Amino acid sequence: MEPVDPARRATRPEPARRLAGVRSSPVREILALTARAEVISFAGGLPAPELFDVPALREAFADALADGRAQRALQYSTTEGHAPLREALAARMEARGLPTHPDDVLVTTGSQQALGLAAAALVDPGDVVLVEDPSYLAALQSFALAGARLVCVPAGSDGPDLDALGALVAAHRPKLLYVVPTFQNPTGRTISHPGRARLAQLAGESGLWLLEDDPYGELRYDGAALPSLGSFPGADDRTLAVSSLSKVLAPGLRIGWLRAPAALHRALTVAKQAGDLHTSTVDQMAAATVLAAGGMEAHLDRLRSVYRARRDALLGGLAAALPSGSRWNEPEGGMFVWVRLPDGHDAAVLLQAALRRDVAFVPGAPFFAGAPDHATLRLSFTTHPPEEIDEGLRRLGAAVAEG
Repeated sequence: MEPVDPARRATRPEPARRLAGVRSSPVREILALTARAEVISFAGGLPAPELFDVPALREAFADALADGRAQRALQYSTTEGHAPLREALAARMEARGLPTHPDDVLVTTGSQQALGLAAAALVDPGDVVLVEDPSYLAALQSFALAGARLVCVPAGSDGPDLDALGALVAAHRPKLLYVVPTFQNPTGRTISHPGRARLAQLAGESGLWLLEDDPYGELRYDGAALPSLGSFPGADDRTLAVSSLSKVLAPGLRIGWLRAPAALHRALTVAKQAGDLHTSTVDQMAAATVLAAGGMEAHLDRLRSVYRARRDALLGGLAAALPSGSRWNEPEGGMFVWVRLPDGHDAAVLLQAALRRDVAFVPGAPFFAGAPDHATLRLSFTTHPPEEIDEGLRRLGAAVAEG
């Protein structure tokens, strides 16, 4: 064939318009900037790699690939997930106060896929989705990709303002409310027991779906555990509960799950079939083996002990590192501390000065679906021991002094 005349070459079609409203993740961009070993990063919400239970995982993968099991581990699997893993995950949901049968559980490729499946099953273009302000950035991406119109719910230390939420439900008739009720990303805040009960009642009275995202609940260092939103009267038939093994076992496994009412099972399964057919079989089998072996509670106790000390180191040094008049919370668990600098400060400007001193954090502005607060920032404390946290705060203090 003769080469195409450049003058006659047609213009290629543009990418799908639905991507135009989906913002790139600044967290991922900052992580690329902080990959150098000398950088002390408070930016990523990453588990500490030295705390991965590598021996247990190595043994579990060896078991999955042993004679008599390897053919199954390396084969296609069901969309819903490996049955022993679904049983183990159902038991973990039961422990959170949410009655769960294995058939209620859909295993997903990380909790991020679970959020995308929930959006695909429930949200049509133009539907209103209510989100906390600020909220988890990757969830905002999922809803934007589905064509949702995001409406922000004002929130305080106890989560969403329920009076404002009721008014927004009446005004916008939303499809669902997305909430991270325990050690929220990015703020670290937790909705109290009374707040959960009122939120469940409001959902029941308004016909609102609740999408409860709880990847951090098992990382509690102080206080008593709180039950799932779906366990409260009013929310039992309208809560989609999402969680993950990424923060408590290993993110590289990409094992998440979604517990949903029976009315949504088929829609969610079809959406997953369209996405990836099923989650990696060998990873599911290995995860099921680890959960069945009985060592997870000891592993969680170790995580809690180490992370508690790291949280305390960060909290203990913030007053000396931040500008006078800064405010921050003191989370009872999770991975994050949320900071607000005094009026007139811009966290993005401070980040540039911090990066020059090989320390990093995430400015808070991208986590707002509405008007951003440029004086906010998120600090993660899990990936560095206390002595490195102390040094990171010293560097941050030097960056603050420069400004």
